[in-house]
Amino acid sequence: MLPFLQKAAYLILFTTVCSIQANAQVVDKIVAKVDNHIILKSELEIAYLQFLRSPEAQLLPDKSAIKCRVLESLIINKMMLAKAAMDSVTVEREQVNGELDRRMNYFISQFGSVEKLEKYYDKTIDQLKQDLYAQIRDQLIIQKMQQQITSAVKITPGEVEKFYKTIPKDSLPYFSSSVEVGQIVRYAEINRTDKLQYRKKAEEIRQRILSGEDFCRLAKNYSDDPVSAKNCGEIGFFKKGELVTEYESVALRLKPGETSEVIESQFGFHIMQLIERRGNEFNTRHILIRPSTSGKDLVYPAQILDSVRQLISIDSISFSRAVKNYSADKATLYSGGMFTDQQTGSSQIQMEDMDPDVFMIIDTMQVGQITAPILYKTADGDDAVRIIYLKSKTPAHQANLKDDYQKIQNAALDQKKQTAIDKWFDKTKNQVYIDIDNEYKDCQILINQ
Repeated sequence: MLPFLQKAAYLILFTTVCSIQANAQVVDKIVAKVDNHIILKSELEIAYLQFLRSPEAQLLPDKSAIKCRVLESLIINKMMLAKAAMDSVTVEREQVNGELDRRMNYFISQFGSVEKLEKYYDKTIDQLKQDLYAQIRDQLIIQKMQQQITSAVKITPGEVEKFYKTIPKDSLPYFSSSVEVGQIVRYAEINRTDKLQYRKKAEEIRQRILSGEDFCRLAKNYSDDPVSAKNCGEIGFFKKGELVTEYESVALRLKPGETSEVIESQFGFHIMQLIERRGNEFNTRHILIRPSTSGKDLVYPAQILDSVRQLISIDSISFSRAVKNYSADKATLYSGGMFTDQQTGSSQIQMEDMDPDVFMIIDTMQVGQITAPILYKTADGDDAVRIIYLKSKTPAHQANLKDDYQKIQNAALDQKKQTAIDKWFDKTKNQVYIDIDNEYKDCQILINQ
């Protein structure tokens, strides 16, 4: 969890992506300088608008100075970068590339395909990665600095209750009805004869690698994973438990540089090499042979999901474990199958923000219920089948400790962390050059708290 009000500053690190989607038109200018780092008015406005939409903003007792606090958060972030340079605080290039790949996969899942993403921004994946690389590197450095400053900060139930009582009763936010909804997805599958043909293709490529052909060139020419293919098949570092079981179990047995047998998962057939293992993290590259969508049917996938649904209903397997083992939906795979709010990352989604098709399904469901397999088309137009799980449903209500304890606890902890960062800021700000535009002098950011 980022410190209080740092979420706004965190979001600005994706200006390359987010600014295109922002509705507000801002005449840009420099509003602050911190050593060699600058803050643009557009950055401030985007961060401000993003933060206003967060639950934390709704729980603020005093909303009058939000923009000043967001600007201060941006300045503190830039100061962390400046101080990190002084103190030689860095992050590994592999860590940046791994995070970059994850974010790019997320964007692709939101747009539906690489082609749609590239068309929307009129840039290739490689160009988007180049645009985002420095931003993500800086974000990781800021997170590292924040962790150093706030590592000792904890929150007690008493402090949470005290924070809640500081919010005037007439200022308590009114939360609309929200739900937690998950899904397990399977795509249409080809028949056994056609599947053997795709496996044979993967086996032939594996033999070419074993015969000495370059893995990188083969990945670029043959892999059906467009993101990793452009990076010689490399997918970046992942921790144990973050990838599908079939792939991960093999990766954990390989030696660096060793080529796997052909691995079958719900995504297709993989030829994998382990690049590096570091603690409980590992970096691999793969070539994916994905069967084409023509000639597929949904009978077998629906049967699998119906069996999975029965296993979950008798508590033989948890929903999250079933997602990891059986779901082919990348967008929800790493959130335990749960849909998440794009702005906050929370699994609690307001009903009005729910996908209309999903909304119609869950509207009459009981909490804890899982649907029978339902046919649908993905954003890419592929035929698929899914089961939908309604984990929780919270009616519209005014914020209270019983229903919203987690949100209130997060806001209280964020505020306490922000206090620690403010103290660090006051102690450190004289070590770097800071200049703020006259338009924001009334914010009194450089005055000791």
